[in-house]
Amino acid sequence: MPDSRDLPDIQSLEDSREVAIDRVGVSHVRHPVLVTDIDGTAQNVTATFCMTVSLPGDVKGTHMSRFIQILSEHQETLGPGRLDGLVADLRTSLEAEVAQVDMSFPWFISKPAPVTGEVGLIEYQVSLGIEAGPGDTIRRFLTVRAPATSLCPCSKEISAYGAHNQRCELTARIETSEPIGIAELGRKLEEAASCEVFSVLKRPDEKFVTEAAYENPKFVEDIIRDLAIELEKDERITFFRINSENFESIHGHNAWAEIERRRD
Repeated sequence: MPDSRDLPDIQSLEDSREVAIDRVGVSHVRHPVLVTDIDGTAQNVTATFCMTVSLPGDVKGTHMSRFIQILSEHQETLGPGRLDGLVADLRTSLEAEVAQVDMSFPWFISKPAPVTGEVGLIEYQVSLGIEAGPGDTIRRFLTVRAPATSLCPCSKEISAYGAHNQRCELTARIETSEPIGIAELGRKLEEAASCEVFSVLKRPDEKFVTEAAYENPKFVEDIIRDLAIELEKDERITFFRINSENFESIHGHNAWAEIERRRD
């Protein structure tokens, strides 16, 4: 086998075009990792990664294999507030001014039914992001998508027998000054809807959630406004983009709303 020192390193050659690249790296990398939430809950998941660095205009290319090597070294130290080491190593190893990591994965919450206490799992879709820049500045991002239930206030008001309800999906992408947990953000999403959803429901539980939603009717506009008010209370959140989508049960379309805010 030839010594790597004897082989030409084309990527490190000078580039005469002098066009800097904002982000270059690897995407759609699927890798098993151990993710630990703020509360200490840990799960082994298969995450999808996008890892990038900035590249000066006078350098031809970055070293793609190093991204995978560094990820392998950090595969058991990931989660909210735990990406700092990974992104720092990317910056150092690739001699970059800026480095970014985005990882997406399913996260399961153990939820007891509201009356019987029967336990089942609810799935959140989660993305964690971090960007490290000059002066060791850090930007942290968390996205959680959670299912819930919405019940139509108009249907309840005009109908003699009940009201139509449906499953809805709430998504929040937040930027934070300090880490916030997956479960914590997921709870805020669920509580903004008419009622939570559960994977296991016996008859007493079904009665409870049906009546709970009926007593808490919300349009998609109500859900997104209530969620915005809750997130604005949290001083750790410097930016949020939230949306709610109701999968309408009596229409051929969905109802959808979004709010975006940045703290001054």
